[in-house]
Amino acid sequence: MIEIIMGTTGKVEIALHLDKGLIDQLEKEAKRENKSLNGYVEKMLRKLIRRQPNPETMEAIREARENDNLEVLDVDHFKEFVASL
Repeated sequence: MIEIIMGTTGKVEIALHLDKGLIDQLEKEAKRENKSLNGYVEKMLRKLIRRQPNPETMEAIREARENDNLEVLDVDHFKEFVASL
């Protein structure tokens, strides 16, 4: 269960139950980056969310994985290929 408290700064305070080893590791990384634990965790969560592909990208990934008829690009002739587009 997560306890959520809305602050006056537009930020939400939450209480999480995390493994002590994970907290130790997060604190170590935060210190290495000269950040508070909160700042480091917030940064990493934002980074994780940005890395999530949008639906169009997910469809392209699925199509590429399932399609056995993909063209093979000869890297030695890449400039000619680009010029032909």
